[in-house]
Formats: sequence, C-alpha cells, structure tokens
Amino acid sequence: MNNKFLGTSLAALGLVASLSTASAATAPRDVQAGTYNVETSHTQIGFSLLHFGFTDYNGLFSGVTGTLTLDPAHPADSSLNIHVPVASVQTTSDKLTGELKGADWFDATKFPEATFVSTKVVPAGANKATVTGDFTLHGVTKPVTLHVTYINAGINPLDKAYTVGFRATGKIKRSEFGVKTYVPMVGDDVTLTIAGAFEKQG
Repeated sequence: MNNKFLGTSLAALGLVASLSTASAATAPRDVQAGTYNVETSHTQIGFSLLHFGFTDYNGLFSGVTGTLTLDPAHPADSSLNIHVPVASVQTTSDKLTGELKGADWFDATKFPEATFVSTKVVPAGANKATVTGDFTLHGVTKPVTLHVTYINAGINPLDKAYTVGFRATGKIKRSEFGVKTYVPMVGDDVTLTIAGAFEKQG
C-alpha cells in the first residue's frame, strides 16, 4: 500500500475518532466546574419578531464575549456575564441591517453594547435551568429570564479546549427598552434564541 495513502487514511481515522469522542454525552453533573470564557466564534444570539402581522422576521448578533462561572454540584451558585456588540446585528437585508444600527432603532453609536448579568440560577431538571438577570439594551436595564438547556461538554477536537455548550430562549418587549419604531405594526414581542459555547480557563 502507498505510504502516503496509508498516512492520510490513518489521519482521517484519527479525526473521526476524535469527533466521535467529542460527541459522546457528558452528564451535567460530570461537567468540570470553574470559570469559562465565551467562545465567541461559535456563540450566536438570534432574534425573531412579527413583521406587519404576516411573517416572523429573524436577525442575529455575534461577537459575543463574557464569562460563565459554573458549579455543576451547586447550579444555583453559577453565574453568567455577557456582552453583545450591538453593531454586530445582521439580517438578510443590507438596508435593514444599516437601519437597525441607526438612531431610530438600536442606536449602536450611542449604545454600543448590550449586556446580561445573571442574578439568579434555578435548576429545572437534570439538564435545564432558569436564569434570571439584568438585561441592558439601548441604555435601559430590566430583568429578563432565560430558559437554558445544557447540550454537552468535553474536549473540542480542533482546538483541544474543554468546552461546554448550552441553548437558551427568552422573550422581551422591545418598547420597554426604548426601541419603539413601527410598534405595533412591527412586533413588540421579541423572541431570543441563543447558542452559547464556553471554554474553560486554567
């Protein structure tokens, strides 16, 4: 057998084995405790609202940073601190994306960052929790509740970092944060859908 072909095949098998190991489920109680940083490139915050009563319209924020202090043995002692660059907003319309950054909507120049700082974590089953915190957007801070589901944890086979992942959902009324343009024609109720990846530090 050609040595080059053999080497390539073995490398491919090694990658498959690594990916298989990474996908093996880690029980929530076995996740490593400690401090985690947001893995920015694989963390996204999606939002959806009703557009003129006809369709749900979706957008996305990226570039998220922050920290998670995780204590699987005592989940209520865990905490979360998240920072979202408002100018990262994206939609499928370049024109709308530009408008959302402007003064009539998010006013990203005046209010460049949205934040979420947890105040309470309540376990809601083996792999779920309700996380309440202070959410700041457009210069206004109000309590928001996120419904969080643990997905998995383990060594990322590509960067070798110990990683834990969650999905979360929540709802806000944008008018309560001073973002009132076209309410009620464009929906006031906004659904948040969050994919959060975190890498262990130290």
